[in-house]
Amino acid sequence: MLLWILLLAESDKIDNSLFERYLHLLNIKKDAQTFELLKKTVSAHLIKIPFENISKLIFKKEGLHDIPDLETFLNGAEKYSFGGTCYTNNYYLYLLLEHLGYDIILCGADMNQEDVHIVSIVKINGREYLVDVGYAAPFYKPLARNLKSDYIIESGNERYVLKPPDKKNYSKMEHHIDGELKHGYTAKPLPRKIQDFKKIIEDSYADHSTFMNAIRITKFTENGSVSLRNLTLSETISGNTSNTKVSFNNLPEVIQNKFGMPTDKARAALTIVKELKDMFD
Repeated sequence: MLLWILLLAESDKIDNSLFERYLHLLNIKKDAQTFELLKKTVSAHLIKIPFENISKLIFKKEGLHDIPDLETFLNGAEKYSFGGTCYTNNYYLYLLLEHLGYDIILCGADMNQEDVHIVSIVKINGREYLVDVGYAAPFYKPLARNLKSDYIIESGNERYVLKPPDKKNYSKMEHHIDGELKHGYTAKPLPRKIQDFKKIIEDSYADHSTFMNAIRITKFTENGSVSLRNLTLSETISGNTSNTKVSFNNLPEVIQNKFGMPTDKARAALTIVKELKDMFD
């Protein structure tokens, strides 16, 4: 309960020194609220802060059932090359962009359930942009919402398609792998507060939940990515993807070698996982 009370007040009362640490981590200097700074911040965040559930599994082991506070999030990124899943990565980037002075709202997004994902929408120069660094996707820049036709992003054997807004002004994102629609979400441009998602976040730590029964890490570089989906390691460089099967016993070493996360942390996380399930089921 105390953590949620703190989170409710963070946007207004968070220690500015933590935002300074955050900006230093991303190698970003506070400046005027230009589109170029927005694009640079989004790209830096995607590259520096991975999508991963190793830290989430460790938090579960330690008894946490909320997103970590900002200091814990930064400590994990600095010391262990951690990041987080959608709620952590997207919420803290939202707070950072708000701190930088951008006109931004936090929004819910529906997948197979309502509000199981969050994104941000930034309004700048009279246009709205979707910002999402919590989908393990190559969204290196803000994505314009006022589309006349599909906006397509290709990454190896994966394709992401942002649709023009529907009649409700919602934005649909599709995720295709090898030409097959595998996943996606519908973002709703309605301002929300982080406490609106309290139950969803708590449920994400339940024994049966997706990220308690899978290993998912994606780290981006300027020209590609390396991704671990359970026992499949995928590396994409300049549009070409290669896949390698790894054993469960070798996961800690793979996680350290490919993502920089210490083997002892990986081993601690893996003790929580009872069964590796397909995340697209």
